[in-house]
Amino acid sequence: MLFDMTKIDSGSTAWLLVSAALVMLMTPGLAFFYAGMVRAKHTLGMLVQNIVCLGIVSLVWVTVTYSIAFGGANSLWGGLHFAGLAHMNQVVPGYTGSLAQVIPPIVFVAFQLMFAVITPALITGATADRWKFGSFCAFVTLWSVVVYAPVAHWVFSPTGWLFKLGAEDFAGGTVVHMNAGAAALAVAIVLGRRFGYGTKGFDVRGHNVPYVVLGAALLWFGWFGFNAGSALAAGNLSGFAFVNTNTATAAAMLAWMLVERLRDGKPSALGMASGAVAGLVAITPACGYVSPMGSIGIGAIAGAVCALATSIKGKVRIDDALDVGAVHFVGGAVGALLIGFFGDAATAGANGLFYGGGLSLLGKQATAVGVVGAYSFVVSLVLALVLNKISPMRLPDHDQQHGMDLSLHGEQAYPVTGTAIPAGLLIAAREHGPAVDNGALTGAAPTYSGDDV
Repeated sequence: MLFDMTKIDSGSTAWLLVSAALVMLMTPGLAFFYAGMVRAKHTLGMLVQNIVCLGIVSLVWVTVTYSIAFGGANSLWGGLHFAGLAHMNQVVPGYTGSLAQVIPPIVFVAFQLMFAVITPALITGATADRWKFGSFCAFVTLWSVVVYAPVAHWVFSPTGWLFKLGAEDFAGGTVVHMNAGAAALAVAIVLGRRFGYGTKGFDVRGHNVPYVVLGAALLWFGWFGFNAGSALAAGNLSGFAFVNTNTATAAAMLAWMLVERLRDGKPSALGMASGAVAGLVAITPACGYVSPMGSIGIGAIAGAVCALATSIKGKVRIDDALDVGAVHFVGGAVGALLIGFFGDAATAGANGLFYGGGLSLLGKQATAVGVVGAYSFVVSLVLALVLNKISPMRLPDHDQQHGMDLSLHGEQAYPVTGTAIPAGLLIAAREHGPAVDNGALTGAAPTYSGDDV
């Protein structure tokens, strides 16, 4: 069916283009968020892994994955009708009747592209410090085709089977966050724990908390495009999504702080930033389906649950370095399930249990959570095992000790010049072994390579 270009709403089109740009900003925001939480010698490694997703996924999206995600072949697979962005004069399959779009199909392509970009970037938080760059690029390429695109079709496309079932995901709690979180845990298992992790003297603290706070702030800002833009029009629904996003994020940040205060004695800046991200994740599937008061409940629950979930990885012995599982998998699942309780038909969608809707919606949400989590974990695990068999994906221990920056990219985030050795490095060298190479003692520029940096 041809798209009627006379039905285009210029205001909604402008809003979606701006929203796409806001979502794009989230990827560098995520890069800084993650880079601040690793040791200094891995800073560029984290930044590069995140930013390169913009390059890889942009090309894969245009050539094949958009068509798989939003084509109309059947309820499991979108097909290749739109491969190479052919037939952009046709209606996006399923978006007819009450779902009819008022934006050009190519604008919808651009908006959804940015979702596809940031999703594999989220995975890097769990695998920090130890994933070879070439293997990462290969994984992202294949994962976008065999995991992200089919899941996006099931949940986002009106022709997908979970969409038809009635499962609700306004902006990607399952498609983006649970999907990435499950994949992150699978790859972390294949890669194994970081060199030295769990041994005496291994410092897991990030090197730059201001980077973390900056990254969280950029994510919060960009998330308004992520969620409010998912209304696909500028109107009342986008306004509710915007307000709910901000409200839930505020509640989650405060809830995480409270948990830290009770558990650790002090609320931390890192906890505040992580709590905000947990709230953003949890409200993502629900922002267009709940009231502002409901968003407070979702945010508060998610902030507390995700903060408590960070302690699980030590018990299961999975080295999820930056808590992707606790924040994105758990947060996405919590948000999706809570629609079954807080869903309010006065905004959009169906009523949840607290609004007289019974258990029907909760059952549909649980189905989506279970299917997406299982599919993503199993297929990601198999994909990682196959790639690891072809070529080991794990960065060798000596390269991890030297740092991803120099080992993989031949440059440093914080190059040191001159002959003087910083006092902090001298102390580290005396207490834990050399923290700088021997060049520092002979006048050459010292380089960071110890676990204390």
